[in-house]
Amino acid sequence: MKPFTLALPPGYRLHDVLAFHSRDPEGVAEEVGPERLRKGMLIDGVPVVLEIVPDHPAAPTSASCAVHADGKLSAAAQARVREAALSILGLRIDPEPFSQFAAKDQLFGPLTRAQPGLRIVQSATVFEALTWAIIGQQINLSFAISLRRTFILQAGRQHSSGLWCYPTAADAAKLELDDLTGRKFSRAKAETLLRLAGLVAGGELALELSPSNSIEQVSAALLAVKGIGPWTVNYGLLRGYGHADCSLHGDVAVRAALQHLLGEEAKPDMARTEQILARYRPHRTMAAAHLWASLHPREAQA
Repeated sequence: MKPFTLALPPGYRLHDVLAFHSRDPEGVAEEVGPERLRKGMLIDGVPVVLEIVPDHPAAPTSASCAVHADGKLSAAAQARVREAALSILGLRIDPEPFSQFAAKDQLFGPLTRAQPGLRIVQSATVFEALTWAIIGQQINLSFAISLRRTFILQAGRQHSSGLWCYPTAADAAKLELDDLTGRKFSRAKAETLLRLAGLVAGGELALELSPSNSIEQVSAALLAVKGIGPWTVNYGLLRGYGHADCSLHGDVAVRAALQHLLGEEAKPDMARTEQILARYRPHRTMAAAHLWASLHPREAQA
């Protein structure tokens, strides 16, 4: 596959992208430096490393993308690589509409001015986003990163360069329950991961959007999977599809940020948080992004 270049918008926040993809200090599937990012993934069963190099790290205006594949990629697979690059660079949601929408808002106006150009960075694939959401349920970030690494090493495949490629559903579905529970996964978390992988690999759960499979239909299908609740679905839609209107009212950090903004002694409950976030439709994803950023400015996103 030939290299390609993606234009980056003015004020592009490269730091946020690099921080998100460098969460794992061991970097088994991502190699991140100040001047480039390398991501391992499986595209139609072919191990691929996507290498992204910004033109000017301090103020990038474009990113060069080189594709190192351990096999031939079909035209459809090449298109998926381009889509992955857009997700990895956080180019799916334009932050400007929300900034304009919230410019005079008492809560979010100051946040958007404090974090101009803030973007939501996506995972390379929808399956990666959903599995990361399941892995991260109700545990701290460092433990979640450790479990994610285990999952990659158990079900992923190595590229010829040595970098690991994140598992596909078909690869994950081959795991046995003990492969995960024997490595610190709770039984419930392992069962949900394998259940999702089996449904996707078997064709019972379609993740690709189409005229006959809308984001709403995908959301409903995911909610029907045992072990997957509203938070996991919304987080998966956010990181996987770059869906602009995900309600993260069940997110503890979102509620903590609202507590701080409201100057209250306790976090608002989920019902009240949902009501507050509903005011910002159809931009609730960016609302969540700014709430996360308000707690830990310039740090890695969850």
